Amino acid sequence: MFSQLFKNTPIVDDGTKAWIYDSFLWCLQNFDVDYFKQKSQIILPSNDFYPGKCSSPQEMAQTIFTNTLSYAGMSNWPIELVDISNYRNESMTQLALSKPIRGESSKIQYLIPSNTIKIPYQIDQIRQPQDFIAYLVQHLASIMLAQLKLTVPGGNDLQPQAIDLIACFLGFGVIFSNTAYQFKGGCGSCNIKALNRQNALPEVETVYALALFCASKGIAVSKIKPHLKSHLFKTLKSAHKEITYNLKDKNTQEYQLFFQVTNPA
Repeated sequence: MFSQLFKNTPIVDDGTKAWIYDSFLWCLQNFDVDYFKQKSQIILPSNDFYPGKCSSPQEMAQTIFTNTLSYAGMSNWPIELVDISNYRNESMTQLALSKPIRGESSKIQYLIPSNTIKIPYQIDQIRQPQDFIAYLVQHLASIMLAQLKLTVPGGNDLQPQAIDLIACFLGFGVIFSNTAYQFKGGCGSCNIKALNRQNALPEVETVYALALFCASKGIAVSKIKPHLKSHLFKTLKSAHKEITYNLKDKNTQEYQLFFQVTNPA
């Protein structure tokens, strides 16, 4: 009885944990493992990554978009941010992709002469910058899935959750953790519900995916603490400790799978 009483509660259940690991490995296999190892970084909601001021709301939106595209390694992709008033819903342009698909050396070409891929936005979205960034990254992840014609781990029913996990893989886990749940109480002046991003991966699972990114890249969670919602840090720290142990222990399945993907023969 007492052994059960003092037993640690799992951060996420075994099935969810297995899906997060499988999905992260799937990302490594499909979204340029070399770029991940050499270039991927943790993107923080700070002036070091995003500007604090611009001359106009439109310039702010475009700057956030340009920076986000760069941090995702997709600056060479023909993607454009457009005001929703100028947006027409049309079939996505098909691209011809060859490895590497991310970074400055990526080669992205039109399959047939066509227009850029457009992401619509409303100018009010910049009032909640982290939600806006997450919104953009969700679109970028969806575009990659569509262009590579990939089915996510667990099938199409889990695609919304997989898109949020891809965002964490791309380095945006702090921002996605911060925006996974928005408190609905209060006067509403601090948060506008209509501008919140649509999340599919729950808050704790998103933090676990963030921890997996940090452990994979050797990033100390202390670097993240000032930028993460305070109530999430304890979960992040525990998840990071657990994952770091698993990735270092050669007897674990997690170590063996990650080693195979990140150190191909």
